[in-house]
Amino acid sequence: MEKVKAYLTGELVQSNSSEAHTLHEKSCFGEPKEGKILYSLPEALFLVEKEKMEILSKNKSFSFKELLEKFRRIDPKLQIKYSVFKDLRERGYIVKTALKFGADFRVYDKGNRPGKSHAKWILFADHETKKMTWHEFSARNRVAHSTKKNLLLAIVDEEGDITYYEVRWIRP
Repeated sequence: MEKVKAYLTGELVQSNSSEAHTLHEKSCFGEPKEGKILYSLPEALFLVEKEKMEILSKNKSFSFKELLEKFRRIDPKLQIKYSVFKDLRERGYIVKTALKFGADFRVYDKGNRPGKSHAKWILFADHETKKMTWHEFSARNRVAHSTKKNLLLAIVDEEGDITYYEVRWIRP
């Protein structure tokens, strides 16, 4: 398959190529909207790193490193989010944004697809040095519970290793 040619317009990465639509159908990358496929910043970075996408703006192509710097100016938490996104995608999970929930990602269990099933987890990613209060933890847990998902916390350490903590409600 040829590389997806995508375009960076402001803070959006999008493509209307047949390759983008094929990749979306096959692997759930991007979100279809008005005939185009829109990509989250972590998705776009992942596809560029895997040499499945080329991103252009004003006829200039960007390297992975250039995009990482550009995207970090848009989203200061991008480095942490990207490492978590990449880890989960490489493990076979489908990872989508969760902005409307106030979270970083929705994560679909292996074999499940957006639109065909619901995400199993709502994920918040943070660096190990970030402190979280009980109120913040409780709020995150409530969001997960109210959306019928389990809470997944992804903690990235100084070496870039990720530890996942799953929080579930139990009935005694």
